[in-house]
Amino acid sequence: MNGKGAFIAFEGIDGSGKSTLVRLTYEMLSRRGLQAVRTKEPSSGPIGRFIRAQIGEMDGRMSAWALALLFAADRLDHAERLIRPSLERGLIVLSDRYLYSSLAYQGAEGVSWEWIRELNRLAPKPDLCILLDVSPETGMRRIGGRPKTIFENERLQERVRRLYLELVEEGEIIRVDAERPLKEVQRDVNLLVQELLKGRGIIDSKSQ
Repeated sequence: MNGKGAFIAFEGIDGSGKSTLVRLTYEMLSRRGLQAVRTKEPSSGPIGRFIRAQIGEMDGRMSAWALALLFAADRLDHAERLIRPSLERGLIVLSDRYLYSSLAYQGAEGVSWEWIRELNRLAPKPDLCILLDVSPETGMRRIGGRPKTIFENERLQERVRRLYLELVEEGEIIRVDAERPLKEVQRDVNLLVQELLKGRGIIDSKSQ
């Protein structure tokens, strides 16, 4: 990989298919002989584990501002422990959620984007961020009967989706229609990933 890495984040409301597309993208890269690492937010580190316990509690939850601080702390720790070292080794990092989740979720609860961005100004910026866009109705249906977190209600998910789409309009993330059959979504994601990797010289510009 010529010492080059790439950082790709996947975003979307709950039930949008992020985990599935991270896995499928990882498998696609592996078939091409490319080294990648899968990760997620909240991370598996100590702060991430604490956050997971908090967002699983339906009663007595923390404020959105406190959660934004925790997510930023976890993100910076995650970057130092895994993201930057992996990129320096020339790996492709695939993250299920990143900074844009804080902008969308805590932003939907009234926390200012300016403050969230300042908290995260030292976090590495992804080379590509893909929004897997579905309606809240679709997302909630896909979640089905599994236990829900404090974020998984349709009214909040609608506000979150609107903020994600604002980020698309501002050119920070790229939207993929994830309401379609999985094969179609995967095809579009693969094309975006391959275009990025060709641009960075990680794969041959003539390869498909």
